[in-house]
Amino acid sequence: MTVGRIAFWAILGVVVLTGILTCFSCREKVPEEEPTPMLQTSPAVLEPAIEVSGSIVFQSDLDGDDDIYLLRGRQIIRLTDNGWDDRYPRWSPDGTKIAYLANPKNKFDLFIMEDRGDRVTQVTDSPEEETDLSWTPDGLGIAFSVETRRALGKQRSIWMADLASGEKNRLVPGFSGSHQLPDLTSRLSRIAFTGKKGTGWDVFITGLENQSVTELTRGGKSCRPRFSPDGERIAYVSHEADGKGDIWTMEADGSHPRRLTVRDDAYDYFPSWSPDGTQIVFCSNLKDKYADKGEWGLYLIDLADGRVTLLFDSPGRDVFPDWH
Repeated sequence: MTVGRIAFWAILGVVVLTGILTCFSCREKVPEEEPTPMLQTSPAVLEPAIEVSGSIVFQSDLDGDDDIYLLRGRQIIRLTDNGWDDRYPRWSPDGTKIAYLANPKNKFDLFIMEDRGDRVTQVTDSPEEETDLSWTPDGLGIAFSVETRRALGKQRSIWMADLASGEKNRLVPGFSGSHQLPDLTSRLSRIAFTGKKGTGWDVFITGLENQSVTELTRGGKSCRPRFSPDGERIAYVSHEADGKGDIWTMEADGSHPRRLTVRDDAYDYFPSWSPDGTQIVFCSNLKDKYADKGEWGLYLIDLADGRVTLLFDSPGRDVFPDWH
């Protein structure tokens, strides 16, 4: 081998070795990032039984922990995929964002993501547990429940987070009992919620400006109110008829209660209206009323004829739907 070739291969070896060392050096400097939830279709999920208009987000433990999924057309799309639980998804009024609760630090805080599952923003970071939520009609704030542990049990209260300033304030300061599960409507700036004044839970309504509280149901057997899109009616859960749970509706003043699901063998919970107000998506199972037990699936009920249709039922627990 000539001196020129020896020099060439020596230089080439230095270049290659330098490149390898540079590559390893770059890898060491890359910071570890938490995985960002991305749009992905889960191959393990069955497709919906029927096609619906609009988009429904819901929570499912299909892959072992709770994640947020999107039902759109005939597709089921997983929006979150991480090592913690993601729960209680709610659409923003304009349908571009989803608020939800997650516990990456072993307690649930409020988060917001884009409708594709990316650009996640944390809204709250408090020592208390946060549960359930509802956007303000203008999309500038989010109402949510805070769970505080007391010597004699848990106390829940409703708070509001201003997304621009980050300020948090009590939303129903005049209600002395435990209260939770807020739902807001633009009609007269009203808030429906679940409250407890004695034994059991009932549905109450109040206003953002006028803080007088009206009890819409009595008997301690009703919960989870949801306003219709026009704010005229409220869907809610009552176990008054069968002792388990049915989907009911009433006028926003509490009049004309109507039982929609007549399914004495089933627990029917977690209602959400269709955008046109003609249907309600809800969850049902035969074993237990709690969302972390039983085998929940998504069902639709048509308000005109009362017909119940299976929408989606995966091997996991499919709960807390919200329809936009």
